[in-house]
Amino acid sequence: MLDPRPALVADFLDHLARERGCSPETVRAYRVDLAQFCDYWQDRLSGKPLPQLDHDDVRDFLGLLLRGGYERRTAARKLSSVKTFFRYLVRSGRLARNPARNVKGPRVEQRLPGFLSQFQVRQALEGPAETGPELRDRAILETLYGSGLRAAELVGLNMRDVDFAGETVRVRGKGGKERIVPLGRAERAAIERYLAARPNRTAPALFLNARGGRLTTRSVQNIVRRTLSRVAGVTATNPHALRHAFATHLLERGADLKAVQELLGHASLSTTQVYTHLSVERLRKAYSKAHPRAGEQPG
Repeated sequence: MLDPRPALVADFLDHLARERGCSPETVRAYRVDLAQFCDYWQDRLSGKPLPQLDHDDVRDFLGLLLRGGYERRTAARKLSSVKTFFRYLVRSGRLARNPARNVKGPRVEQRLPGFLSQFQVRQALEGPAETGPELRDRAILETLYGSGLRAAELVGLNMRDVDFAGETVRVRGKGGKERIVPLGRAERAAIERYLAARPNRTAPALFLNARGGRLTTRSVQNIVRRTLSRVAGVTATNPHALRHAFATHLLERGADLKAVQELLGHASLSTTQVYTHLSVERLRKAYSKAHPRAGEQPG
């Protein structure tokens, strides 16, 4: 009897890409997680028939990950991949029940994102930008912060997605969902300066590499890290730090939480609330440090 696992995993990954619109990075992460589970299935369970897999088998896989030194957050993600895979098999009629359904993941402490103050962002976006690469990099940072984009959303932007007259940007987010976000004043100026100096006027992609092709997320990460690492006191130097700053600074200046959720493209309001917690925690620390009656009194 032929081993059905490679075909089942391949069908599932194709489902993620074609029907759920997952990004290549997301599909790749699922592939890695499921390959690890399939290795466990073969080595530890001796290739046990699919219908015979049970709750204990999946729980033991989770235990193996934790004993092997994986962080709780990483192990929880891998378990989530396995659960999603089996849920797909049940829905597609390949499996009668989901053996992973009631397996509880490890308790994971909520990790607040690294914070960039408004002053730090201003420092990162100031200074001369004269050459083509400098103008492009400045436009990238202004767009990540000005419209709150993910790195993958930024590299996916095309020229036609930017409406200079209407001052909006059309963004393709997770799952292929589109949203319209405002085009900020500084963001618009930076993009216009970059486009005026860009030698390739016909490429459909908005942000190009030195060879005239579409920029990659890895390149964006390097550009942001190089810029933010020069700013004193920063605790995060990745593109998501600018997205975090976008949300947190809006909330600090009185923006409605629901509006910020829509701007970020979050499906759930609870996902957006982490920025409220971050802002409140920062203010609490400032209060505790500065208010004369907030902390312990000197002896």
